[in-house]
Amino acid sequence: MKKQISTTKAPSAIGPYSQAIAANGMLYVSGQIPVNPATGEVSADISEQTKQSMENIKAILEEAGTDFSKVVRCGIFIKNMDDFAKINEVYGTYFIEPYPARATVEVSRLPKDVLVEIDAIVIL
Repeated sequence: MKKQISTTKAPSAIGPYSQAIAANGMLYVSGQIPVNPATGEVSADISEQTKQSMENIKAILEEAGTDFSKVVRCGIFIKNMDDFAKINEVYGTYFIEPYPARATVEVSRLPKDVLVEIDAIVIL
């Protein structure tokens, strides 16, 4: 059985998907782009975009009754690998050891032409 997780504190889905799905003791958080849910705005700064993406994930985790300490894997999709260090700096502030497993991939384009998108898999 699966359960949809949704919050107004993160951007609404812009397609036929859920913000997150809880199933079998796990939470699968869809990729979060750096849209501020209150204003709809996106900063041009990669550090700010990373922070907003992580804050959107945080809001979804809170709605599901969990937090970053339960994240087991993240995927990071970035427009430019030259931004890797700046993304890591912000991303790292949300976790303590043991850090989640992670993949980081440079892509040619992301929704709304943002610079970063982050997803997560979490133990409930």
